[in-house]
Amino acid sequence: MRNAKSLVVFPLALLFTAGPAAGQQASQTPQPPSIAVSAEAVVTVKPDQAQIDIGVVTQSATAQAATAENAQRVDATIASIRKVLGNSGEIKTIGYSVHPVYRYPKEGGSPTITAYTASNIVQVTTSDLGGVGRVIDAATASGANTIQQLQFTLKDDQAMQLRALGEAAAKAKAKAQAMASALGLKILRVLRAEEQGGVVRPAGERVFAMAAGAPAAPPTQVEPGTVEVRAAVTLTVEVGQ
Repeated sequence: MRNAKSLVVFPLALLFTAGPAAGQQASQTPQPPSIAVSAEAVVTVKPDQAQIDIGVVTQSATAQAATAENAQRVDATIASIRKVLGNSGEIKTIGYSVHPVYRYPKEGGSPTITAYTASNIVQVTTSDLGGVGRVIDAATASGANTIQQLQFTLKDDQAMQLRALGEAAAKAKAKAQAMASALGLKILRVLRAEEQGGVVRPAGERVFAMAAGAPAAPPTQVEPGTVEVRAAVTLTVEVGQ
């Protein structure tokens, strides 16, 4: 009986120790020779839409007075903008805040509230790029005292993103072919192609308008410029003789 038991245990021990050895052989399977390259493409296109962030900032001794004056000036600003836009364009509120203004004693101690500031920011979106300057002038003439940002963008950038992606992939393929040829090899197949992310860079800048009530200035001139759409691709190919 003792000999029978030893015969059963011994084969099991062999099976147990054989497992890791087989796994090591599988992990040591040679990988095919390959070349990995990256490429980027930039497509520039004229914008077809403008976004203008227009603000009204007011300050008064009380929060109620600051918000009341702000509301009056914002209403006048929006009415003037709508006259310029007509039936086209969109106006929406993107920011509103009311906060106290503190005075800190030089000798130390608790600060005191000296006034309240109210701020209301509306975003104007229009496809009439030639009318952007008129929108800014109408806003600042009727109560707005800051233009936080002006951007020229695309209504739909998907087509341009696909174009940039295709150009980036073509550049990556050309780079891989050049490297393979220099090494006396040729591309056998594509092992992996990865998009590194597309970026749309609108044309625009931060702009600060003159305060309402300032002396009249010449009409605002605005140049749309171009929008940049970027794409990057990483390509890995198998090479051989």
